[in-house]
Parts: sequence; C-alpha cells; structure tokens
Amino acid sequence: MRTRTILLAVAALLLGAAPIFAADIAGTWTAAIDTQIGVQNYTYTFQVENGKLTGTAKSQFGETKITEGSVKGDDVTFVENLDFQGQSLRIVYTGKVAGDEIKFNRKVGDLASEDFVAKRSK
Repeated sequence: MRTRTILLAVAALLLGAAPIFAADIAGTWTAAIDTQIGVQNYTYTFQVENGKLTGTAKSQFGETKITEGSVKGDDVTFVENLDFQGQSLRIVYTGKVAGDEIKFNRKVGDLASEDFVAKRSK
C-alpha cells in the first residue's frame, strides 16, 4: 500500500511538472516560405513564459505581433494577424519542434496552407 502511495505521488509530481519540459524555443528563428506569391523570408522572435508564446513575425510585408501563442511539449501554435495591402489576413501556425528546427504548417486565411521549416538563428 505504501509503495502504491509513493508511486501515485511521484506520478502526480511529474504531471504537474509537464509545462517545465516544454521545448525551449525562445530566441530568433528564420524561414523561407514558398507561397503562391513567391518566396517570403521570415524572422520570428519568440518569448515563452509558462507555456505562453509571444513575440513578433517579420517579413517583407512588415512586422506583426504574435498572438494566441502556446508551447506544450514540442507542439507550438500561434497566430499572425498580417496587414496585407490594407486587408487583415489571419495566419494560423501549428508546428513541432525538433532540436534547432520547427516543422510548421500555416493556414493563410481561407486562401492557402503551407508547410515549411524554421531554423534557430545562431
């Protein structure tokens, strides 16, 4: 009985610590995204605090704040609300961290879905 209690306590402790084991993606990342309108070069600057992702996404179209961001384990999600030629364009990113790379998919409004890889700047 005592062993079972100890095992349950250890399991609860590890589950409570899960956010601590989130991927460390804070810093600068770059990507070249092949889109319907040509290659777009992006620089992402990420900050992470308690699983909440913030920062900026910068391209030739300007710099926007990252919203609705989170990091859970190796999973990354965020939204870029881009002003493209006077139109608001919601871009939803989902990704998986693998070392110094993040494999992303981004949904550009109802217009396109694009896969790309962002690499950590060193």
